[in-house]
Amino acid sequence: MAHLFRDLSSLGQSKRGITAPTTTTATASPAKPLSIPTRSISAMGTDLPSPLGQLSTQLSDSDLRLTAYEIFVAACRTSTGKALTFTPSSADSPTQHANSPNDSPALQRSLTSTAASKMKKALGLKSPGSGSKKSPGSAGSGAGSGPGKPRRAMTVGELMRIQMGISEATDSRVRRALLRISASQVGRRIESVVVPLELLQQLKSSDFTDQQEYDAWQKRTLKILEAGLLLHPHVPLDKSNNAAQRLRQIINGALDRPFETGRNNETLQVLRNAVTALASRSSDGLYDTSHWADGLPLNLRLYERLLEACFDLHDETSIIEEVDELMEHIKKTWSILGMNQMLHNLCFTWVLFHRFVATGQVELDLLYAADSQLAEVAKDAKATKDSEYCKILSSTLTSILGWAEKRLLAYHDTFDSSNIDTMQAIVSLGVVAAKILVEDISNEYRRRRKNEVDVARSRIDTYIRSSLRTAFAQASPQYLPLIPPFPSFTKRENATNIISILRMEKADSSRRASRHQPNPLPVLAILAKDVGELAVKEKEVFSPILKRWHPFAAGVAVATLHACYANEIKQFISGIAELTPDAVQVLRAADKLEKDLVLIAVLDSVDSDDGGKAIIREMPPYEAETAIANLVKVWIKTRVDRLKEWIDRNLQQEVWNPQANEDGYAPSAVEVLRILDETLEAFFQLPIPMHPALLPDLMTGLDRCLQYYVTKAKSGCGSRNTFVPTMPALTRCTIGSKFQGFGKKKEKSPVPQKRNSQVATLNNGDNSFGIPQMCARINTLQRIRSELEVLEKRIITHLRNSESANVEDFSNGLGKKFELTPAACVEAIQQLCEAVAYKMIFHDLSHVLWDGLYVGEPSSCRIDAFLDGLEKNLLIITNTVHERVRTRIITDIMRASFDGFLLVLLAGGPSRAFSQRDSQIIEDDFKALKDLFWANGDGLPSELIDKFSTTVRSVLPLFRTDTDSLVERFRRVTLESYGSSARSRLPLPPTSGQWNPTEPNTLLRVLCYRNDESATKFLKKTYNLPKKL
Repeated sequence: MAHLFRDLSSLGQSKRGITAPTTTTATASPAKPLSIPTRSISAMGTDLPSPLGQLSTQLSDSDLRLTAYEIFVAACRTSTGKALTFTPSSADSPTQHANSPNDSPALQRSLTSTAASKMKKALGLKSPGSGSKKSPGSAGSGAGSGPGKPRRAMTVGELMRIQMGISEATDSRVRRALLRISASQVGRRIESVVVPLELLQQLKSSDFTDQQEYDAWQKRTLKILEAGLLLHPHVPLDKSNNAAQRLRQIINGALDRPFETGRNNETLQVLRNAVTALASRSSDGLYDTSHWADGLPLNLRLYERLLEACFDLHDETSIIEEVDELMEHIKKTWSILGMNQMLHNLCFTWVLFHRFVATGQVELDLLYAADSQLAEVAKDAKATKDSEYCKILSSTLTSILGWAEKRLLAYHDTFDSSNIDTMQAIVSLGVVAAKILVEDISNEYRRRRKNEVDVARSRIDTYIRSSLRTAFAQASPQYLPLIPPFPSFTKRENATNIISILRMEKADSSRRASRHQPNPLPVLAILAKDVGELAVKEKEVFSPILKRWHPFAAGVAVATLHACYANEIKQFISGIAELTPDAVQVLRAADKLEKDLVLIAVLDSVDSDDGGKAIIREMPPYEAETAIANLVKVWIKTRVDRLKEWIDRNLQQEVWNPQANEDGYAPSAVEVLRILDETLEAFFQLPIPMHPALLPDLMTGLDRCLQYYVTKAKSGCGSRNTFVPTMPALTRCTIGSKFQGFGKKKEKSPVPQKRNSQVATLNNGDNSFGIPQMCARINTLQRIRSELEVLEKRIITHLRNSESANVEDFSNGLGKKFELTPAACVEAIQQLCEAVAYKMIFHDLSHVLWDGLYVGEPSSCRIDAFLDGLEKNLLIITNTVHERVRTRIITDIMRASFDGFLLVLLAGGPSRAFSQRDSQIIEDDFKALKDLFWANGDGLPSELIDKFSTTVRSVLPLFRTDTDSLVERFRRVTLESYGSSARSRLPLPPTSGQWNPTEPNTLLRVLCYRNDESATKFLKKTYNLPKKL
């Protein structure tokens, strides 16, 4: 597995190599000393201190290793076992120990690698690397396997000596001493022997190469006794314990001035008494065991050194093939060290894990093995509540979890697709450690129901959120200026931190490159893109791993990224006041990011009980589309307000000159339509995703502006009622003096009829309300009306080309048409046509109609002058008004002329009187009026003329009817209208203005203007009407 990860700078590389020999003592033996690496695992992993406990005395790794070896040799001397055939490749001379008489049967057991190690199989460990770097017990080409060299069987003892880096001289000295101890204490169990004390008794200075070596050995041995009996005893010491005080005095004195060993003397005897007294203390009441190396944490630190011997010297990431044999013998030290299976499992877990960390984190098999061993620890944790064990367990697991979480809380800086297997193993290890800490050690957890806490899911949730927040912070531009160029890191930190900086510099360079492009992306848009890529990477690379412990890992990840970006985008939204290209780009990028994140969350949570609602609730919308819509609405309002201001300003200056252009419409209309078109074009060029949704807002604003223009265009032009004169009061004719009012005194002339006061106002020195100018207004409104249809078609085309439009967006007209302006144009044109018609008839031609027609003698004041003036005006209308409105306005003029003709006949005032014989003149004049509009078939259709002349044609026969018949008809119609209440006195019928031969007021008016005595008498008698006003 190691070769898969040696290229990964994020996890470091193995620093393994062959080191110089480390031997505690030199020997006088002529044999060549071993050249074997003895680098301690503690030295390899100085950044990860042992959680097994710190010793209160100055014992070096070498001191612990030598003591552990002495315990191993002592424990294994009493064991027996059968020999196994094996051909070793030791660095030692093959003849040095072939027939050593000092090896115990257990240590003389030969080793085999013919079958794979059961322990390595169980832990998933592979064999050491091939080639020159073979483990000492593996077949190969070692120093002793050259041609011509005799083969021999390596013993477990020899393998252990080599694995622990013990020199032959030291090994020989220890075994000789133990042999003498065994001979002098036959039948005594090794558990009852205080090995350091017996070695002090057996070894003297002559057993060592020089005095310096002897002094070092003595100090080490005394420090071990101090550690095992005084500092870390199996049973806590009473401060007043005399034996402890004597032992402390001896040790302190010997450290300053070494005493003589190897023979019975007073110092040794006092030492023996004190040591024996202290070692015999027991918590269980049994005194057949000496407790000198079984106190915590000394026993664990010694046992740790024994377990380290299981690793191959030449491939420090591998465990030797003979581990089963070796471990079997290592376990024989349990009785001396006070170990058991639980402590062994915990220590072995730590050693495997620590070896993985110390060797550069390149051999995943070690991590898998530690994870597998940790599963055994989890079982043990559930089976015991021993406080001392739990304390060591908590310390060990905290160390493992701390190391794992340092990487997992920012796993984006540590892992990628190339080393994802490492992440899976670390997550597994961290989760198991966390579960044991929480479920089996935490008191708080025990007080709560276990089903309320999902430790694994909770930890993974924390890792995901923490790592993604860190990754986001590194991607966020606000953090880039804070990153120093290349800070100084330790070797262990180098890989992770340099990768983080390279990522951030890459992001920064991409932003700088973007700024130099023709259309650079805003920083937040780049950030949204980076976050989207981060989410995809999370989903594809990390979530499949984390999903094993958290079913909705991807959902939690995108919810975290969503929240991180939300802080940025909401701050951005709160600071923008107008629509700019950058703002739209950022908001669109945010909207796309949000949709992508939500999609990932929904797909990840499809199998959840709530369908992903819990995750979605963690993702309150950015409302980027709403922000865009609000900005566009501000943009629309600004454009609409400007257009309205322009309309106000320009209409004040508009003169409505029909000669301004060929079609006779106002220049202001051309500008209004141009601004409208430009506004629509600008709207559809906005880089927004919701043109169809916001178009109705724009259309409403523009529609109201145009409606405002139309309203202003028609304002002040008047209407029908503006120009129709007020009808005078009813009078009766003066018989026989018809012509006296004319040609005599001027003051006796008939009083001219009052005109509407608004007529004078309209023409008070303002030429913009003349007939030609009013025609220009009509043309303008007609132009606007026709151009709206063109604009609406153009809008549909824009919608078809819009990126976000659907078929229904342009298939119906809702929100895409001008709703108010077309109707306003129709109404205004109608009003203006009517105003033109009645202004022409009752104002411009009033001198020949209202003031001249049939005044005095009807035969001398006929309609010819009125027809001449009317014809001239019709010619102006024909040449000025748009052809699509021409028929309409001429029809209104005809209607107005008919109304005027009837008004002269029925409300012309005292200056007019008609006899029965004048009826023919009236009918001939009306026919001439109709013929003017028919124009020999070139004018209005005869059907249209007949339609509007119906009222006149129905009233004219009344002027032919005799007076008595009229009076009788009037009586009858009035009685029908008012009932029996009218029998005693006929009521005066009100003026309805709707002329009709069956209407009482119409009949009464014909009688009022009848130049007939009986009519005058009837009116005098019935209503007492005056002869003049």
